[in-house]
Amino acid sequence: MANDLPIWVYFIPVLIWLWIVMIGSFSLSWNFHLKAFTGLKRYSKMEVAITFDDGPHGQYTPEVLELLKKYDAKATFFLIGKQVQKHPELVKKMSTSGYAIGNHSFSHTPAISFSSTKTWMSEIEQTDSIIEKITGSQPAIFRPPYGVTTPHLAKAIKRTGHKVIGWNVRSYDTAINDAELIKKRVINRVKPGSIILFHDTQANTVEVLEHLLLFLQQNRYKTVLIKDFLNE
Repeated sequence: MANDLPIWVYFIPVLIWLWIVMIGSFSLSWNFHLKAFTGLKRYSKMEVAITFDDGPHGQYTPEVLELLKKYDAKATFFLIGKQVQKHPELVKKMSTSGYAIGNHSFSHTPAISFSSTKTWMSEIEQTDSIIEKITGSQPAIFRPPYGVTTPHLAKAIKRTGHKVIGWNVRSYDTAINDAELIKKRVINRVKPGSIILFHDTQANTVEVLEHLLLFLQQNRYKTVLIKDFLNE
């Protein structure tokens, strides 16, 4: 009989729901708390979008910019507000070189995902304002730190009107130290319509980026900005 069931059985639906919420919060492609653009499926054009998070970085961002220029490649940079304050000249260079700039929060603290709606609004608006002072325009796109979403962030994004951008090819360049392993991981996953996630804060990224740009060139891929995909 039902009354003879152990009490823990009644907690199973709750545990399942909590598990679903946790996975959904960490998976942008699920569109669980908010809608995110994570690339194009069954895309016929040989195009990919390269993106960089967490910059600008005083040492590695200039090297990334030089490589992009060398291979005549486009890229989108999701910038942290406090880093923008440190390196405004790099942000200006990104803008004048034709690269796209997105918002990646002001602080990007480890606990930022637990922020209130008010705090998220402050994080996003402060970064928008700093970038606008340098480039003349506010970012229209936003990437959540760590790719984590919450109801509070969803409310903030609804108010700011940013388009949330994810990815479908993750390099794990902040977690994997072996550049060769990162190269294989990225190249094996690249396909038309891919959004590739890098960080212009890592030494490995520079080496991997050149290898990827060569691969894309040899295989007749074209690099585009995120906005180009959004207009498809």
